[in-house]
Amino acid sequence: MKKILGIIALLLFIFIALMYWSLNTTTKKVENSKLVNLSNVNSINFKELDSVLITATNQYNSTELKRIMQGEHYRKAWSTPVKVPIVFLDTLFGGMRVIDEGGGKQTQSLKLMGANGIEYTLRSINKNPDALIPEFAKTLGLENIVIDGISAQHPYSAIVVANLAESVGVLHSFPRIVFVPKQPVLEDYNEKYGNRLFLLEYETESKMNWTDYQNVVEIIDTKELQELKMTKGEFLHIDTNALVRARLFDLVIGDWDRHAKQWGWVIQQQDNYLNAIPLPVDRDNAFFNLGGIIPSMIANKNVRPEMRPFDKDIDYLPGLVQPFDIYFLQNIPESVFVKEAEALQKQLTDSAIDQALHQWPKEIYDLDAEHITEKLKARRDHLLEYAKGFKKVLDEKPLLTQPLKGSEELELPKHLIQCFGCEEKTAD
Repeated sequence: MKKILGIIALLLFIFIALMYWSLNTTTKKVENSKLVNLSNVNSINFKELDSVLITATNQYNSTELKRIMQGEHYRKAWSTPVKVPIVFLDTLFGGMRVIDEGGGKQTQSLKLMGANGIEYTLRSINKNPDALIPEFAKTLGLENIVIDGISAQHPYSAIVVANLAESVGVLHSFPRIVFVPKQPVLEDYNEKYGNRLFLLEYETESKMNWTDYQNVVEIIDTKELQELKMTKGEFLHIDTNALVRARLFDLVIGDWDRHAKQWGWVIQQQDNYLNAIPLPVDRDNAFFNLGGIIPSMIANKNVRPEMRPFDKDIDYLPGLVQPFDIYFLQNIPESVFVKEAEALQKQLTDSAIDQALHQWPKEIYDLDAEHITEKLKARRDHLLEYAKGFKKVLDEKPLLTQPLKGSEELELPKHLIQCFGCEEKTAD
């Protein structure tokens, strides 16, 4: 027995030693995008150029040990140079101005106002996950588990996802990859945001309608939708078919992180009623390519059940049913899930998948398109099964007792904390 315990202790010691060795090969300082074949960036007149060759970051370059311990992920995509257009905000869309700084726990962003009155956002492709790192991880020197874990995200996933969404009738924010040099319009934000790589897309909150829908009153976030519900009551409805379709689409693309702050709502006037059409945004975790010993341990269904890898099969559906789903989708008939799954299967054709992936620069397409295509097709082919399973798990969940993420400050009545349509059900 002592011999067995000794062997276990030795193996544990070796594992811990290899883990720290692997973690220390990644710098703890976040590295931004890097221009290729252009030195002394501050002296370059970018107005003389129309594009640049740039890498998202070299931070995730790996050794063999790191690939074993922390996964291959999308390291090559992050470090592969791509050709990106240069944008100057003073001429873009008739001229733009910065109105606010935003961003979540990983992404830095700037909100912009165009001359047409439409709001846009610049979202950094590089991530800074400091806010996600627990204090105990910093104390134990394990912060690089989180920092390096960003490499499981594809830096350019949003471009493909938007094109796929277009083919299946899921609303999206039309992201495009751009390089933003330092420029007067950025003013005090030049040091933080100048000479960097971004996704430029429509903002999810807007008084102006940039969608193809008619009779749009405004575009709001989930928190504002709940506030509107308190005043409009049964005269405000969710387009549940569109939301079911959007959530099933998430299953196909492997986007496991779909909390309430990652949705906008297009508010459409229909006679005396308001119809809220879902607008999914923030596609950082689509095609989430998780691997390696350490990430696989963290993503175990008993540790972080929601963090599901993008494989050909969905290995644990209960992890993908989120509070957002309980809040908006409980008591929706299974027939709706079946109908939307069948529609997605028909519309997400092989040619639609191929066309979407060809939106990537050739260098990125050659790296990642083949294995992503295989997984998309496999998930699409089994979507009816996943839809029924998702619905079954959803029906087993109790109503919420805590506010949705982002709504903690709202003073909501109990029924509006439990679910979006609870008041109407009570009235019935």
